[in-house]
Amino acid sequence: MDPRDRPHLDRCIALAREALEAGDEPFGSVLTDGDGRVLHEARNRAVTGDPTRHPEFALARWAAQNLTPDQRRQAVVYTSGEHCPMCSAAHAWAGLGRIVYISSAAQLGEWLSEIGVEAAPVASLAIREVAPGIPIKGPIEGLDRILRDLHRRRHDA
Repeated sequence: MDPRDRPHLDRCIALAREALEAGDEPFGSVLTDGDGRVLHEARNRAVTGDPTRHPEFALARWAAQNLTPDQRRQAVVYTSGEHCPMCSAAHAWAGLGRIVYISSAAQLGEWLSEIGVEAAPVASLAIREVAPGIPIKGPIEGLDRILRDLHRRRHDA
């Protein structure tokens, strides 16, 4: 892992914890410019009754409204978990750059299956299957265990 990534990934974990403490699924994301300056951040807010309020989707919408196409291409999204298909598509349509995620969609599926959580209503697809042109890095070994523990806490396992 690039040492410049670590503070942003740590912030994603903190945002995921905030989401969990608010009664939501533990997901958090940070959007940086090409130089690593934080532009915007978000956490899961699906508990509001709107299941599309994922942090990655919120960052894509914010970027589309606030950044030029060139700024979006240079931006990096750091996130606690690999984007779902909806968020991958939003990321690609917004023209955002690289994604660095802590835990993969496959890992999340395994963890939730182990604790008996019902499968999501949407197929779990890797980012590359939805948006093949986006450069990605993940999962991040070691940090992924922190996310596993947060998901277990969410479902009292």
